[in-house]
Amino acid sequence: MDLGLNGRKAIVCASSQGLGFACAEALLREGCDVTINGRSGARLEQAAALLEERHGRRPRIVEADLNTNQGRLRLTGSCPEPDILVNNNAGPPPGKLDDWDHAAWISAIEANMLAPILLIREVIPGMRQRKFGRIVNITSAMVKSPAYEMSLSTTARTGLTAFSKALSRKVAQDNVTINNLLPERMDTGRLHGLMERARVRNGWSEEEARAAAAAPIAAKRFGRPEELGDACAFLCSAQAGYISGQNLQVDGGSYVGLI
Repeated sequence: MDLGLNGRKAIVCASSQGLGFACAEALLREGCDVTINGRSGARLEQAAALLEERHGRRPRIVEADLNTNQGRLRLTGSCPEPDILVNNNAGPPPGKLDDWDHAAWISAIEANMLAPILLIREVIPGMRQRKFGRIVNITSAMVKSPAYEMSLSTTARTGLTAFSKALSRKVAQDNVTINNLLPERMDTGRLHGLMERARVRNGWSEEEARAAAAAPIAAKRFGRPEELGDACAFLCSAQAGYISGQNLQVDGGSYVGLI
């Protein structure tokens, strides 16, 4: 399927590795002019070189901290008039209520709710004026199935979800869509870090930790980043103009609810 993305300009946040990288690769493959972002210049250079090797086209790279106003303005300023914004950011660590002081809550809200909202604020007027825009937020399956130990992430990302739903109704008439991808147990560095915490806490082997992490997944395997990347590319496509305000779960069929 031709997704109608050739020549479209895309900003993909936190995309030097993991799920952000997978989204950047899928959009680059479909012909987008892609800007990738991260806080490590060396890691961005490696990601750009890999994408160029695979697809013969090099993305623009912007080293910037999305949790600062300066970083966000540097990113949006590097790609005038973007057609696509993929919001992504590192999530806070798991923990428990006693761990989460005021600073911890503020940090989570800044990274996983306010940073993407403020990026949306920067790009959406132009998208509406040009009558094309695709915004995809990478959130988490925890938005619909909260887990206590992930409360920092769940709370902040749910706030982003509520804002995005409200705004999506306002901008749909201008062919601007806002959707969320809700990953669960994707085979990324973050998952490996969580498995390592569980391994140490429970005295497991690596194999036992991996088996325990995969056990709740209906598909009995971890998701591949490229599976989420391809879902992102479709939500950004010309064909997806009538899909907005939705939460697409990329979770191996694990969610037990109906809606």
